[in-house]
Amino acid sequence: MTPRVPTSHVLRELLAEAPAEQVSLGWVIDRLGERSFGMLMLLLGVMALVPGFSTFVGVLVGVAAIQMILARRGPVLPRFVTDRRLPTPRLARLIERMVPLLRRVEKLLRPRWPTPFQATKRVVGVVILLLGATLVWPFPFNHVIPSLVIVMMALAYLEEDGVTLCLALVVALASLSLTAATVWGTISGIHFLDRRL
Repeated sequence: MTPRVPTSHVLRELLAEAPAEQVSLGWVIDRLGERSFGMLMLLLGVMALVPGFSTFVGVLVGVAAIQMILARRGPVLPRFVTDRRLPTPRLARLIERMVPLLRRVEKLLRPRWPTPFQATKRVVGVVILLLGATLVWPFPFNHVIPSLVIVMMALAYLEEDGVTLCLALVVALASLSLTAATVWGTISGIHFLDRRL
């Protein structure tokens, strides 16, 4: 069985293969292959932590999650997005910042409890779709826990760590339950006020 190549090493190889002047997002997605969904979810999860940005990110997360459920090899984005050019030096700076952080994470995460890849992709897609829907809910600080769970699931998915993925699924269930309780409480409160008026 071929040893799992760490994501940090994949990013280093990506940078080594990159054209000298600029790259397109479509090129990056194509080179990342099966890891492109994991990297996209990781970036979106981090972006969702920014206050006021979570609703927009929630929509993007939902679109990508549906494609995971459909077992696409990589995310299919609009042409105007995939054709967007990024200077290679800027990509290099981004990767240089990410690699040390990923190496620290990779000391904790490793391939454990292997599962069929396509089945895992679909399960992760369903859960992330639900988490993406909770990001759209306009409630103060409601985005923090789902965003962190998405980051956690993305890292576990990238490193094929079944133990961490199971833990992330449990936390995701708790996050979804909390959001459902918040929504139910808000709706009940509105109905109560209506009856009082």
